[in-house]
Amino acid sequence: MRKEVVVATAVATVAVAGVVLVRWRKRDERRWRQTQRILRKFAKDCATPVPKLWHVAFDLVSDMQTSLSDQSQTDFVMHPCYTSSLPHGNEEGLYYGVNLREDNFLMLRARLSGKSEPITDMEREEVLIPPEVISGSTKDVFDFIALKLAIFITTNAKENPIAPKGKLGFTVSFPLLEGPASPTKGNVIRWKSFAVNDAVEFSFTLLFIYPYDTILLLLAISLLFFAFVLQAAGKELANEVNAALEKHGIDLQVSALVDATIGDLAGGRYFNKACVAAVTLGLATNAVYVESAHVIPNGNEFKLSEMVIDMQWGNFNTPHLPITEFDMALDSESTNPGSRMFEKLIGGMYLGEVVRRVLLKMAKETAIFGETVPSKLKTPYTLRSPDMAAMHQDTTENRDTVQEKLLEVFGIASSTPSVREIVAEICDIVAERGARLAGACIVGIMKKRGRINEKKSVVKVEGGLYEHYRVFRNYLHSSVWEMLGNSLADNVMIENSHGGSGAGAIFVAAAHSHVHESITPPFSQRNSTVDQLEMRDDHQMASKVGTGQNETAEDDSIFWNDQMESTAETSDQSGSGSSEE
Repeated sequence: MRKEVVVATAVATVAVAGVVLVRWRKRDERRWRQTQRILRKFAKDCATPVPKLWHVAFDLVSDMQTSLSDQSQTDFVMHPCYTSSLPHGNEEGLYYGVNLREDNFLMLRARLSGKSEPITDMEREEVLIPPEVISGSTKDVFDFIALKLAIFITTNAKENPIAPKGKLGFTVSFPLLEGPASPTKGNVIRWKSFAVNDAVEFSFTLLFIYPYDTILLLLAISLLFFAFVLQAAGKELANEVNAALEKHGIDLQVSALVDATIGDLAGGRYFNKACVAAVTLGLATNAVYVESAHVIPNGNEFKLSEMVIDMQWGNFNTPHLPITEFDMALDSESTNPGSRMFEKLIGGMYLGEVVRRVLLKMAKETAIFGETVPSKLKTPYTLRSPDMAAMHQDTTENRDTVQEKLLEVFGIASSTPSVREIVAEICDIVAERGARLAGACIVGIMKKRGRINEKKSVVKVEGGLYEHYRVFRNYLHSSVWEMLGNSLADNVMIENSHGGSGAGAIFVAAAHSHVHESITPPFSQRNSTVDQLEMRDDHQMASKVGTGQNETAEDDSIFWNDQMESTAETSDQSGSGSSEE
């Protein structure tokens, strides 16, 4: 009897275990189906078919035209940069540059040989800025930079002496301190770009720090008063930089301090006069291009046929952008909700964060990483774009790199091969969307300038996403090819910037050095000499520039839509202000 009871109990236990096992299997299947549903919906919401890309491109063109004609009618405000020069390819000599980043700066020295010859003898040194210096005044920062620059120059002064009163190019390239990089929640750092005509033309960037709640109030300040403030601050900063250089015995003067993307444009123009735009695709993003002066209010007063436009395209927004629930949540939790939406879709600062948010939802709803949600997965901005790129581009059979990054970044010790495939797929969706949107807006810039149907144009691209994220780069190129087709795609040549990161400062220094020697007007069809431009009154220059009030911080088949093709041709013929030579 006891034996029969034991047998019956064992049978019952096996039966119960079988039922539990079946239930677990069904539960896992339900969870996996839910995981697939989340993935499919995310992919659909992020989709960027060619017709959508054309809508985005045309909306950008429309906003560009509106911003240039009346900046008060759009939130997308572009800055005309009243800088007097871009290189013309004949610059020669040894030049120095400084590229200021968020918490470090890059010192560069290189030689140009003219005739658009490649840059040579490049030396570079990166220096971290101590926290106590960063938290100090601008004078402290410039003094620290000048001290390190003096040492940098001295080490090779005998072999490479600098010319007396040589020019120093100075570029700024770091993301806005908002979202993950904000040191104090609620504080946002904004950079305003403008120019001041002093002993040398000095186009630089002014730093403002203020609570986000006061943005609307500040934007309502009188343009005239704003221009006056910018002029005074510009001279003060110019004096601080050059005083710091003189203090440390550096026989150099700052000739220009501009956004690093303008430096990339300068480098592109040195090698090829067909270079009409430059794009930064790194943690943050920006684009600049050369515009016909006659479409810019008061542009002809400066006697230039062309002017550089700092687009600040991170501010661009349109209902056609493929924004998902994860993007909306990221935006609402940022320190600048509703602002810089385009940057939040394509900037390297945000790509990994979108991936993290998708994975977090899956972890909560489908337990893809186990019954307990990993604590590090809940921490915003823990997944950086280089880690995302490494997982995305993992070609091993079992996605070993994905497993390594999951452990390193989120503390996830184990995962199944199928889960790793999901992670890689999410990275692919996010990268493809960002790269194709960037490509669409590059096409938009070229269309605005009327340079697609008949003229070949060069666009220089710099930044870690483009240089080191191979799949991202390929997706960008393929989007341009799909939009334009075989017959027109070759007219838009997208190239990496020369000299590497920060090298634009060298070309800016060279261009401004030669401007004051009046060698050759840097812009095509220029109507007056640079000397005439530089004789203009300081107050006149500042008041002209002070009107801009906006914030800055690697194939698919062709889908050529007949209606889009027709519209594209029409836009090329009539939508641009004018054509360049």
